[in-house]
Amino acid sequence: MQVLGRIVGTDAPVTITLEGGRIGSISTNGTPDDAIGGDDVWVSAGICDVQVNGVGGISYKAKDLTVEKVVETTEWMYRIGTAKWCPTVTTSAAEVATQGLRLLAKACEESENANASFCGFHVEGPYIASEDGPRGAHPLEHTRDPDWDEFQRYQEAANGKIVIFTLAPERDGALAFIEKVAATGVIVSIGHTGATPDRIREAVSAGAKMSTHLGNGAHALIPRHPNYIWEQLASDDLWAGVIPDSHHLPPAVLKSFYRAKRRDNICVVSDIASVAGLPPGVYGNTVGGGGVELAENGRLSLAGTPYLAGAALFLDTGIANMVAYTDADLVDSIQMATANPAKLLGLTDTAGSVNEGKEATLSLFRWRDGDSKLETVATIVGGRVVYQS
Repeated sequence: MQVLGRIVGTDAPVTITLEGGRIGSISTNGTPDDAIGGDDVWVSAGICDVQVNGVGGISYKAKDLTVEKVVETTEWMYRIGTAKWCPTVTTSAAEVATQGLRLLAKACEESENANASFCGFHVEGPYIASEDGPRGAHPLEHTRDPDWDEFQRYQEAANGKIVIFTLAPERDGALAFIEKVAATGVIVSIGHTGATPDRIREAVSAGAKMSTHLGNGAHALIPRHPNYIWEQLASDDLWAGVIPDSHHLPPAVLKSFYRAKRRDNICVVSDIASVAGLPPGVYGNTVGGGGVELAENGRLSLAGTPYLAGAALFLDTGIANMVAYTDADLVDSIQMATANPAKLLGLTDTAGSVNEGKEATLSLFRWRDGDSKLETVATIVGGRVVYQS
């Protein structure tokens, strides 16, 4: 199979030959008639999103989740050019979380798509702040202190595939828990926290490596300085996950975060909830007791309130917003959605760039300056065309 297009960051179209699930060669000779793509198509490593809670009406922690529904989510993600992601299980009762993790792991065993595209699971909560504001839309009744034995049960259910674990470091026992989890190779991420700056520093010293959706899952009002947002922005040891959907972070804040953390330390994430991809409207009891409302502009809120309840815009919009609202250009923005997640997750030997010998997982798209999102042309995973427009 051959792919024709311009690799992001280069000028001239090339022909990329895929062999055995990898990139066999990259050549400037000729224009094959049967190649996927075109002279006006950009090619990047497969777009990777490390925080995806669900899509297309399917939640990864739903009580009625099945392996078939998990596999169905891959089709939704491929349509918008996301080739790899971390299915995310959020705060819930232990039996609900372990069921979701077990089904995700089983999907990897039974589905070629899931096995190739799930680059590990992200568990967000339940060891997060219980207070309003930092807790966000997570259910209060299931927030709790860290429990090492429970974490091991989660990891067992996930068949060892948990790669990111988000918690609030101010919870009782959190620092010792962070040390233990980090020692297993799992990325500990700080999120949904109201911690003091001192506690943020202690969490980093204990092994925390990331900030989950920095600037969100926070109090509406915090001290001007010091505070937990400044402390995480200033830390050279923390990756920053940011949601560039224009709802979670205003453009000026997004630009400031980009300038503070710099391109090499940011992973853009969607944080999409299960209603992503669905038409605008109010959707059932998906969060708490009142459901959520999806607006025409993609803003997702607790129904009847101004409070955000996750996100509903994919990274095809988020990548474009980084270009529109910050100092980033397309090359920078694509790096934050490809090479950076690969580096964070330790996948750079196989993924994250378009080079000979690398995994043939690619996102093909058209891009015009000023557009609100990428126009997906094709998604290729492990040398297989899983979506083509």
